[in-house]
Amino acid sequence: MSYVQNHLQEGETIVHQTRVHWIVYGRAVFWLVVAAALYVASAREAGTPYAKGLEIASLVALVLALLDALRGFMRRLSTELAVTDRRVISKTGIVRRKTFEMNRSKIESVMVDQSILGRLFDFGTVIIKGTGGGIDPLVGIAEPLKFRSFVTAS
Repeated sequence: MSYVQNHLQEGETIVHQTRVHWIVYGRAVFWLVVAAALYVASAREAGTPYAKGLEIASLVALVLALLDALRGFMRRLSTELAVTDRRVISKTGIVRRKTFEMNRSKIESVMVDQSILGRLFDFGTVIIKGTGGGIDPLVGIAEPLKFRSFVTAS
């Protein structure tokens, strides 16, 4: 059972849930492409002194791709974002947990920050400002405009 479902108050219901966007795998894909290009280059240079160096470089890039993929997987797995009929709830982390909960009645404003890439692939950062100065950015979430709509809906 998820963190959000375990920490609902009596009579509270989930209105909307989202997660971190798949773009967190972007660096892993980049390193995978670099590894493939280096491997192809090493095959073309077979028999030359450069072939072994290119092969080693492709293995290093492959390891970096795997590490970044694991990091992205863990981030997606460990992040929960939800809007209930009373609160906005955010939880990140498995071993080291960080939670953010704000009553919807205490929210002053909600800002969405999307780059051009974010608009193309529908991800971005949602910044929630509460009364008393509480500000918490929710970075890299999927469908941020939809999430904002549920946060601001009465």
